[in-house]
Amino acid sequence: MVGADGQTHQGSFDLSFMRCIPNMVIMTPSDENECRQMLYTGHMHQGPSAVRYPRGSGTGVTPTTEMTALPIGKGVIRRESQQAAEAKAPRVAILSFGTLLSYALDAAESLDATVADMRFVKPLDESLILELAATHDVLVTLEENAIAGGAGSGVNEFLMKQKILKPVLNLGLPDRFIEQGTQAELHAMLEIDAAGIEKQIRAYIES
Repeated sequence: MVGADGQTHQGSFDLSFMRCIPNMVIMTPSDENECRQMLYTGHMHQGPSAVRYPRGSGTGVTPTTEMTALPIGKGVIRRESQQAAEAKAPRVAILSFGTLLSYALDAAESLDATVADMRFVKPLDESLILELAATHDVLVTLEENAIAGGAGSGVNEFLMKQKILKPVLNLGLPDRFIEQGTQAELHAMLEIDAAGIEKQIRAYIES
């Protein structure tokens, strides 16, 4: 979402159309430090790569001085659910791609959900997806991209290939051209801000 740049400039489809390009590495930084390291990773990588460079300012993290090439296709857990295995409520894992991570972490507090910063749309961190699918009842993918063909679609495809039947809620942009508005207004309208994410997950679990 680009806010003041206007409706025709909304970046809604890039993850979807780049996913089908062979050998493509697609990175989605969650903050300014990750963005910096991913640009370096793309520079060092011997092959085509893309960094989804977000509009606006970062979250305010302090960038590391040293430039480090990230391991290709590896995400990181940012929050672990403390929910006991015998709890009645479903155990939820949010797989976040990109700058909506801060919203995911906020929503996860009240849901007591695990949150993974997936970092890479392609290649996906398949071992992390398998781990989360084995230890959680519901998976939620989150991206600021069209749901159709996006990162969540990649997660669905991988789970089906592995014959893993797991409830998956894909959160992202609906199948329409997105209206004009500030980033905050659009996130709230599309229910991909913290309150909207929590609302959608609770509705999915209770349905």
